[in-house]
Amino acid sequence: MPSMPYGDANILMGVGGFFVAAGLVILLLGRREERNYFKALSERDDVREFMDHWPQRPQLAALKIGGWLGLAVGLVLLIAGVVLRLTA
Repeated sequence: MPSMPYGDANILMGVGGFFVAAGLVILLLGRREERNYFKALSERDDVREFMDHWPQRPQLAALKIGGWLGLAVGLVLLIAGVVLRLTA
């Protein structure tokens, strides 16, 4: 079985690291946006939307879901790169 060259494993780990970093940044942006949104709602006179959580705001959860997906893909790529690097 042919082994993977070190350069290819490094590229795989680099892409994994990028996805991990991007996932963490997106998670932090999602949390900040959600916090700002609820803070703005709580300062309003009419807080029915804040109390009932209606209508639903999927864009707030979308950033956090995207961050978790990026983090998961990045970790898988990093682990795969490290395993391939160690077995080569």
